[in-house]
Amino acid sequence: MLYPIRNTYRQWVDLSGFWMFRPDPEDRGRHEGWHTGLVKARPIAVPASWNDQFENLRDFLGPAWYSRDFCIPWGWEDSRILLRFNSVNYLAQVWVNHHELGTHEGGHLPFIFDITDAISHRENTLVLRVDGQLAGDRVPPGNVTGSGLDFFPSHSENFPQTQFDFFPYCGIQRPVLLYCQPKLALEDITVIPELEGDHAHLWVSVGFGEAQIRATLKAPEAALSDIGRGEVRLDLQDPRKWSPQDPFLYDLVVELLQADRVVDAYTLPVGIRTIKVDGDLLLLNGEPIYLKGFGRHEDFPVSGRGLNIPVIIKDCGLMRWIGANSFRTSHYPYSEQMMALADRLGFLVIDETPAVGLFFNADGLQRRLELCQQYIREMILRDKNHPSVIIWSVANEPHSSRESAKFFFRELYDLAKSLDPSRPVTLVSCMGLAEEAFEFMDLMCLNRYFGWYQESGQIERGAAFLSAELDLLHEKYHKPLILTEFGADAVSGQHAQPPEMFSEEFQADFIEAYIHVLRLKSYVVGEHIWNMCDFKTSQGITRMGGLNHKGVFTRDRRPKLAAHRLRDLWLKEK
Repeated sequence: MLYPIRNTYRQWVDLSGFWMFRPDPEDRGRHEGWHTGLVKARPIAVPASWNDQFENLRDFLGPAWYSRDFCIPWGWEDSRILLRFNSVNYLAQVWVNHHELGTHEGGHLPFIFDITDAISHRENTLVLRVDGQLAGDRVPPGNVTGSGLDFFPSHSENFPQTQFDFFPYCGIQRPVLLYCQPKLALEDITVIPELEGDHAHLWVSVGFGEAQIRATLKAPEAALSDIGRGEVRLDLQDPRKWSPQDPFLYDLVVELLQADRVVDAYTLPVGIRTIKVDGDLLLLNGEPIYLKGFGRHEDFPVSGRGLNIPVIIKDCGLMRWIGANSFRTSHYPYSEQMMALADRLGFLVIDETPAVGLFFNADGLQRRLELCQQYIREMILRDKNHPSVIIWSVANEPHSSRESAKFFFRELYDLAKSLDPSRPVTLVSCMGLAEEAFEFMDLMCLNRYFGWYQESGQIERGAAFLSAELDLLHEKYHKPLILTEFGADAVSGQHAQPPEMFSEEFQADFIEAYIHVLRLKSYVVGEHIWNMCDFKTSQGITRMGGLNHKGVFTRDRRPKLAAHRLRDLWLKEK
């Protein structure tokens, strides 16, 4: 799952821009042959969600159709030609020149089609049917109805009816890339660093054992190179270790050789670092680390969940200003652009699948398991070489009160560890002591809102409840813990003395009280406030203006009182 690059052997073209678009609320398009071309269509921006671009489609989740024409650049005739879709929500069906390429289910992760035999070297037509409708056998689930369900009802009356607390934006949300590569090409590269005293070993493999490869690491003092079949090991003396304080990236060049001739090459930035859980500690390069940061959303007015490069730059700048060193990709893998910037700026990342709001009734359970397994494979395949990624999260806030949940998550844990034994694996839970999957997860991640959703308005009482529960969890499982969500809604400009709920003062006091509790627990290794910025949700009686107001910054990135309070707390600790 190598991201397209440009070099002697590879080229790519970004198909972003204006496409043609037609909603299909009666689902007539396939029967009427819309894959051969759209009529009565209108322009739409790609990448971006469709919901905020048209005033009559805000709550429309599909299906809908996209189309655009493209040409193959000169010089690509002897190459393999591929299409890469970086994120389409939720179900995509794709045609080129009336020829169906296939389908892909699930947003936020890339999928690729080889179109070499389907294209003309003149003009070509690309058509997508996109369906973002909510259903109980999809992940994340929505529109779940019936008796005996084991999910919390907090969002069940919202519109659209999600089982998660963010807006179900639809469409082509990240770039579509047309690219070429040699017919014999590097399809995948895995880089695993190991540290041993003042030495580092860098294992580089390409996934097929008979291929002859040459790997060259461009180190400041001298380039290191080795040739092998499928895998090589590069040994460094006194490596420059990647960390938040020094996020140094080496350039690794991997070349594919045939009869001693280079037929393909790929350059990958790599960071040399290790991550492990040891007792109650989380160790980066053998040293204890403490995560300070946020859950956040890819969310902004008009573009929705679409890739928005200026917002990525702004958010990273705000995180550095406030003193954060980490974030969780709640509740889906973020764009590859965001991950690359985290590598370069030194942010530590908990990388999470789109499995939010899972429930464990028998109806659709096997299908949900298969989708979660697919997401883990796709996420690890995409993100395994990012030094910023230190933990895999298999799900967020599952409603795991049923016995089947434990077996479900054992399957996901084992899969993730088999694909990448070099990183810890976790589950982000709101079940507390009832979360039996903590038994085998490498560390615990917990979301808690005592003083907000429970013991409402009583910060001191809520903090006491939190302290007691954390001690009980550690006593039961003897593992490090990250509090991955805590916070309170604050409507920007709402003030109260004494502080009361929804005021900026209450939010700031709430967050500070929780942080004071966490500092007393030697087994707590991180704190992520929910949320960095206000974000769009479905409509509901608890979501004024269709927004979650738990951000310490507003949706347009203006700081609330809590942001200044956090900056004082976090920067003092540097």
